[in-house]
Order: sequence, then structure tokens, then C-alpha cells
Amino acid sequence: MNRLAAVVGNGIPRVTDRALGPYQSAIVRIGFAATWLLFLLREFPHRRELYGPDGPWSWELAQQLTANNDAFSVLMWSDSMVWFEIVYALAMLSGLLLLLGWRTRAASVLFMVGVLSLQNRSVFMGDGGDNVIHLMAIYLVFTRCAQVWSLDARRARRTRERQERDGRAPEDLVGPILWCALGFALLVATFGGLVPGGLLGGWLTIFWGLWAVHGLWWAVRRAESDIKPRVLLDIVGNLVHNAALVVIMAEACLIYAAAGWYKVQGARWQDGTAAYYPLHLDYFSPWAALSDLMTSSGTMVMLVTYGTVIAQVAFPFTLFNRRVKNILLAVMMTEHAVIAVVLGLPFFSLAMIAADAVFLPTPFLKRLGGWVAGARDRVVRRVLPGRGRALPGPREQDSPPPSQKQNQQKQNQQEASEEAHVGFTA
Repeated sequence: MNRLAAVVGNGIPRVTDRALGPYQSAIVRIGFAATWLLFLLREFPHRRELYGPDGPWSWELAQQLTANNDAFSVLMWSDSMVWFEIVYALAMLSGLLLLLGWRTRAASVLFMVGVLSLQNRSVFMGDGGDNVIHLMAIYLVFTRCAQVWSLDARRARRTRERQERDGRAPEDLVGPILWCALGFALLVATFGGLVPGGLLGGWLTIFWGLWAVHGLWWAVRRAESDIKPRVLLDIVGNLVHNAALVVIMAEACLIYAAAGWYKVQGARWQDGTAAYYPLHLDYFSPWAALSDLMTSSGTMVMLVTYGTVIAQVAFPFTLFNRRVKNILLAVMMTEHAVIAVVLGLPFFSLAMIAADAVFLPTPFLKRLGGWVAGARDRVVRRVLPGRGRALPGPREQDSPPPSQKQNQQKQNQQEASEEAHVGFTA
């Protein structure tokens, strides 16, 4: 009982004091936003056949399906070609904004709307990766995925620096304007009967709830007289973020566990020949010579077949050992990269790699961020000489040592944060 009490006592402040996994949530955000944006760009010439009025899955059929299962899609508001082009462009724009981390709270909601709208319009378009993007687009709305590697993090850092230097920070006008514009659009959709489901328990509840919470968050953060509401919202936000991060991890484990255990029951997977057959399908053979080379050895086919099953079944259990988990994680990502090339499924593989990234260790992600920042600076120095060092970015490990005055300011901030501790203590 004493051990259990100690574990609970240490766990409660940990999950309420801060949003865990800032680098992991950021890499998941960047991965899925980039995957969706690249997919939309690649299919841009064929967009009307895939999701538009020219597709084999007609607008009338899609309307019947969404009416039966209460699926959400703004493409069901009109069968106009102009409306489709607007929605497709907004879906690409939301993916870009989420990738950059600009106004991430609003961008994540718009990203979810874009993903649901296009995928629910033509439910038979996809290769499995679309299901992963579909789920993760919903989960990302509830995460604080812009703590690092985002324009929001850079803006917050600049605001703090200016407040320390000048004693005040400029007013943020973009956020309230964006909030009012989205609220007006939601109001029109509500009174126009465009969103399926009732106000209680349907999509309207989700959208109005998110809109109200974002407005409440902005109002509470402006109040300086009492910090208790802000502390309470921070605790709730941390709990929601950490819970969503656990759901993302559980979803990735469930995908691998279900795939692995279903493969175990298949006769071709049991006799070690299952990997041979997809490599000889025309649809999954963009490089016929490479497929023939991989299947020329029966031993190679058997190793790939059994290795896939073992890796997928064992992956959820390896999370209890960090070293084994990292090794198997590298194996899984390499396998998806091979699938992207050999079977011609790049976006399915990118979606799975983005889901796997939630398990990457923090030191590796920090080093990865440092490598990317260094490469960015080298490119900028060549393109714009003299601008590389002045380019802002969230690179804590590359920043110069602070002066004595800055050290004193940080110490004062730490003392103030200790007085206004966020989180429950046990």
C-alpha cells in the first residue's frame, strides 16, 4: 500500500503539472500534417475524380451514406464544383498551417474538418493509411502539439522576451479575429441546418464546445487579478493532452496487435509464403524487377513473412523495455519505408511512421531538431548571406549562454512559477 501510495503521489503531479511528450506530440503533428498535405498535392490533378462531383461515388450516394451514419462532411452542403474547389483548397491550407504550427488550436480543428470532409465524401478511396489519418486528425485536436517546433512556440518566446525587455507585450489581434470568424461560420452552419446531429451529443456539441473553450482560455489568460482560473484550466488542459497522447499510443499498439494476430490465423502466414503474393500483384508492383529480386529467394520470403508477424505481435509488449522498444521501433519504421518503395504505398507508410513517432525517445528527437535547424541555417546562409544566425527558431541547445541579467530574470521567473504551481500535489 505504501508503494502504491507513493506511485499515485508521484503520478498525480506529473500528469497535471505539465503536458508530457512535447517533442513526441510535435513530431506526430508534423508527420500527419505533412502526409495529408503531400497526398492532397499528389492527387491534385485527380481531385475531382477522387472526391469531387466527377467521381464514381456520386454526390447522391454520399449523401445517403452520411445521412445513415451521421458522418460529417462539409462537401455534403453543396454539389457545386466551386464549393468542392474551395473545400479542397482549405484542406490543403489547414494541413500547411498545422505543419507550421500557426494558431495550432484553430488549425487542428480545421485540419480535422478537412480530413473528415474529403474522406467521408468518398469512403472507398484509400489504402489503409487514410483510416489512421482519420483517427489521428481527431486525436490531435485534444493535444498541445505546438509546444516546440512551431510558429506558436516562436511567437510565445518572442512575447516573453519582449515583456522581459520592455515590461509589456503587444496585443494579439489575430487570435480574436480568427475566433470571431470561425464562430460566425459555425453560427451560419448551425442555423442553416448544415451540421448533422442535434445540439446535444452531435457534431454541433463538439464544434461549439471547442469554440467556447478556446474563447474561455483566451479570456482567462488575460485576467491578471486572479490566477486560480488559469491554473485550473492549465490542469484540465494538461490532463486532456496527456490522455489524448495515451490514446494515440494505444491506437498504434492496437493497429499492430490486430494486424499481427490476424496474420497468425492465416494459412499463408503460417507456412511463410504470404509476402510472396502481394509482390507479384500489378497494383502493388511499381518496380517489377525489385519485386522479382526480393522473391527470388525462398528463404528471404520466409524471413520477411515471419519477421513481419513477430514484429507486429511483439511490438506492444516491448514498450516495457526501452532498449528493446527502440530497436523494434527502428525495425518497424524501416519496414514501412520498404513498403513505401517496394509496394508503392508511400502515404500509408508515412502515416504509420508518423504514428510510430510517438514512441521515439526525447533525446533522439532533440538531436533530430538540432540537425534540422543546422541544415536550415546552412541553407539560409547560402541563399541569404548573413541571415543564418539571425533566423529565429526553437533551438534551445544551440542558443548562446545567457548573460548574468538574463540568469537573474530566469531565476525570478522560476521563483514565481513555484509560487503559482500548476497541478495537484499528493
